[in-house]
Amino acid sequence: PDKRPSLLNWDLPPYNRWSFQNMHRLFPTADVFRGTGPESDLRDDPADLDKTPVTVESGDTLDLSQFLQTAYADGILVMHRGRAVYERYFNDMAPHSLHLSQSVAKSVTALVAGGMWADGLLDLDAPLADIIPELGHSGYADAKLDQVLDMRSGVRFTEDYNTPGSDMTRIDIASGWRPADPHHGRPTIRDVILSLPKIQPHGGAFNYRSIETDTVAWVMERVAGTDLATLLGTRIWQHIGATRDANFTVDAEATALADGGFNATLRDYARLGQLVLDDGRTGDRQLVPQAWIDQMRSGDPSLFGAPWSENFPNGAYRRFWWIRDADRGDICARGVFGQFIYVDPESDLVIALVSSWPDYLIGEYTRNTMRAFDAIRDALGA
Repeated sequence: PDKRPSLLNWDLPPYNRWSFQNMHRLFPTADVFRGTGPESDLRDDPADLDKTPVTVESGDTLDLSQFLQTAYADGILVMHRGRAVYERYFNDMAPHSLHLSQSVAKSVTALVAGGMWADGLLDLDAPLADIIPELGHSGYADAKLDQVLDMRSGVRFTEDYNTPGSDMTRIDIASGWRPADPHHGRPTIRDVILSLPKIQPHGGAFNYRSIETDTVAWVMERVAGTDLATLLGTRIWQHIGATRDANFTVDAEATALADGGFNATLRDYARLGQLVLDDGRTGDRQLVPQAWIDQMRSGDPSLFGAPWSENFPNGAYRRFWWIRDADRGDICARGVFGQFIYVDPESDLVIALVSSWPDYLIGEYTRNTMRAFDAIRDALGA
C-alpha cells in the first residue's frame, strides 16, 4: 500500500515518476482523437548531443545526458530546421508513452482559440457575460476575452499549490486531483469559476492564474457547441500526424481540465512546437492564423514583474504562452514539475521536454533548463 499513488501524493516524489505517464490509470479522461491518417515523418537527422556541456547555475558543468537525468527528465526531443536531431527517453518512458503536460495544456488550448478567432467565432472585446450569462454575477462578468487570454483580469485567484484553502487547491479538488472536502463535497471546475470575485480593474499587469484557461475553454465550448477535446481533435490533432490519441483529465461533469490536464506523447508535443515555429501551418493547412502566432511572440515586459521576471528578465506573457526574451521572440509553453515546449524562430529550433521534478516550482531548475536549451542551440550552430 505504501507504494500506491493516491489523491494525496500522486504528483509528489517518488510517485510522480510513475503517475505522470499513467494519468489515464488514475483519473477519468476524454480522448483527443488523432484521426485515421498516417503518423507524420519527423525526418530523423541525428546529432550527437549527449556530451554537450551544460554549465548550470552553481558553476558546475555537466554533459547534457547527465544534466537531463539529474534534472528528472523523462524525455527530450530536439527539432532543428524541421528535423528531429536528438531524442532521448528516461524513467521507463517510450515514444508511445503519454505524459502529463501540466500548464503546457494552457498553451495548447490557446492554439485552438486562435483558430476559432480566425473563423470569427471568438470576439476578443466582448464581456464574457455576454457570451456566458451564468458569469454575470462572477468576477469575470465584465472581463474581456483579450484580457483573460493574457492573464490580465482583475479576478482573485490564489495560485498556491497544494495549500489548503487556496483557489488552486479548490481547482485540484474540483478536477478530481485531490480528495473532496468531507464537509463541502466536491465542486466542479465551473463552480469554482463562478465563485471568484473581482478585486481590481481588468486589464492591469500580468498575474498568473490557472483558472483563466478554464474560463476561456468554457467560452470556446459555449460558442462552438462542443467540448474542448473534440475542438482540439478536429482543429489540430487530426492534422499534425500525431503518434496517438491524446487526452484531458475531466471533472465529475466531464469538463476537461484545460489549465493542466492534457496528456500526449513527446513526439506530439514536438509537433505542436513545430506547428508554432511554422507560423501555425502544416502542409497546406493553416491551423492557427499567423496573426495569432505573432501575438504570442509579442508581449510587454513592463506588465511582467516578479517573481516571473526572475527566470525571464526580459520576458512577457501573451495568449497563454511565455515569452522568454521579448527582443528575441523565443517563446515556450511551461508546466510545473518541468514540462516545456520551447520555440525559437531565430534558430529554427523546437525543444520538447517532459519531466517529473521533485517539486512544483524550482526556479534553479527552470533557469538551468534554459541554460541547457542554449547549450543545445550553440552545439547545433543555431
